[in-house]
Amino acid sequence: MRTIPRLAVVLALALTGCAGTQTTPTPEARSALTPMGKLRVGFISGSPIHATKDVASGEFKGVAVDLGKEMARRLGAPFEPVAYTSVPALIAGAKNGEWDVATMGINAERASVVDFTAPYMEVEFSYLVPQGSRISALAEVDRPGVRIGVVEKSSPDAYLAGTIRSATLVRSSTIADMVESLQARRVDIIFGTKAGMYSQAEKFAGSHLLEGRSGGEKAGMATPKGRDQSAAYARQFVESAKAQGLVKAAIERAALRGVVVSPRE
Repeated sequence: MRTIPRLAVVLALALTGCAGTQTTPTPEARSALTPMGKLRVGFISGSPIHATKDVASGEFKGVAVDLGKEMARRLGAPFEPVAYTSVPALIAGAKNGEWDVATMGINAERASVVDFTAPYMEVEFSYLVPQGSRISALAEVDRPGVRIGVVEKSSPDAYLAGTIRSATLVRSSTIADMVESLQARRVDIIFGTKAGMYSQAEKFAGSHLLEGRSGGEKAGMATPKGRDQSAAYARQFVESAKAQGLVKAAIERAALRGVVVSPRE
């Protein structure tokens, strides 16, 4: 008989915790995040980690879109996607006032331009090798003569810059350019998020990802530097989204591999 009240207490505490994760924006936060009367959400297009464009509908879909739409809903504002093909362009968008909140990998260089939330997901990196490649294991990558394709200024680029000693990095401005380099055999292997590499593997018959862990990144939401009200609400929103299972659902909806929800702060 004593287990019933104990269970009731546990359930009550759980419900209280869930209620505590609700994020009702203050008028000041709403005004700061929607200066144009809508929530402009920036992200890298073409990366399954953030968002891709649906061929049939022409609409963007992915974790960035799901979280952006939910934030817009809570703010009571229209959602507007702002897509970029490269990280430098996304960062420039913050300086030029082109977006109000964005999703991107967290690192110190970008933190000089934007204010980050805690991470909402953690992403593994991986190598993709084409059919017939002489490279069959991670130990064979960092060798003289091996050309590694990577997107410049991306988190995978930063990881390789700090770990590769003998191979040559061949940087491309966009994901599409990197893939084209592999197709044209200007590089021997390409490197990016595991989810992204699985997506690109579909374009190369017989290609495969190398086994083993090759670094990773934490992705968070970001607001342009100096917008304290926006940053504070974004931090609350991310913790709420993790606690309520919204991030997990968005990852599963996008069928991302090598991606997990970050622990709550």
